[in-house]
Amino acid sequence: MGKSRGGGRRRQVGVEAVVEEVDGGLAELVPDRDRARGWTLFVDGAPQSYVDLDEPDRLEFEYQRWFGHVVDLVAPAGRPVHVVHLGGGALTLARYVAATRPRSTQLVVERDAALVRLVRRELPLDPGARIRVRSADARDGLAKVPDGWADLVVSDVFSGARTPAHLTSTEFLDEVRRALKPGGVHAANLTDGPPLAHLRGQIATAAARFTELALIADPAVLRGKRFGNAVLVASDLPLPLTELTRRAASDPHPARVEHGTSLTDFTGGARPVTDEAAVASPAPPPSAFR
Repeated sequence: MGKSRGGGRRRQVGVEAVVEEVDGGLAELVPDRDRARGWTLFVDGAPQSYVDLDEPDRLEFEYQRWFGHVVDLVAPAGRPVHVVHLGGGALTLARYVAATRPRSTQLVVERDAALVRLVRRELPLDPGARIRVRSADARDGLAKVPDGWADLVVSDVFSGARTPAHLTSTEFLDEVRRALKPGGVHAANLTDGPPLAHLRGQIATAAARFTELALIADPAVLRGKRFGNAVLVASDLPLPLTELTRRAASDPHPARVEHGTSLTDFTGGARPVTDEAAVASPAPPPSAFR
């Protein structure tokens, strides 16, 4: 879910949308009329992913670009990495990693098996990419990842446009930490709107398990002016804040990176979330996808 950056190349002419029922609702793959092999995935009307099969390193949605910045900075340029993706969508970020970091090994955990079949049929992966897709609940799939395997764990899981409660807790982050290599990075797509109680709680939860945090978001979302996405980045080693800030500010829709004291102050005294108290993220307002 997020703004797109626009742009254009060859047009798709006479290509129709693909519409199918999947486990999570009604999925629509809508062709980009301005790009020959560009597609947007919607589930129950909510935009989930954008893929350009000709340019897998093209990230259209703003939050996907923020994820892309994290991927770019998690290791020296071009070095293969191990990545766990919790939530698959159209496998946009896995394609990006495969294109920008060849020979990377990736696991995608996506609960919606019917959606996985649709995406793999209509938007096939590069057969040379080392991407394995497992149909399972995100937390159950994460539990099967070997200790210390991942350089990066990406959390981008939505059910009915809401992050499930069991993926918002300190116990969930304990599993993330177990799967990460020492100094590995966790990046999570969070959605919220005013008064931002969920976002503040998620920052406090991450701060209870990781020593270094940064939050990438549209300034209007941080000011509580609208509902939107934020990407929370966490590690036990210092994050590349200068370069992350530069890249986020240079995006077509410039974003802000909060960290340190300003991020602590932003939480406003919110408490970490445990399994016992966890709730799903807020539902987006009807206006969020107009």
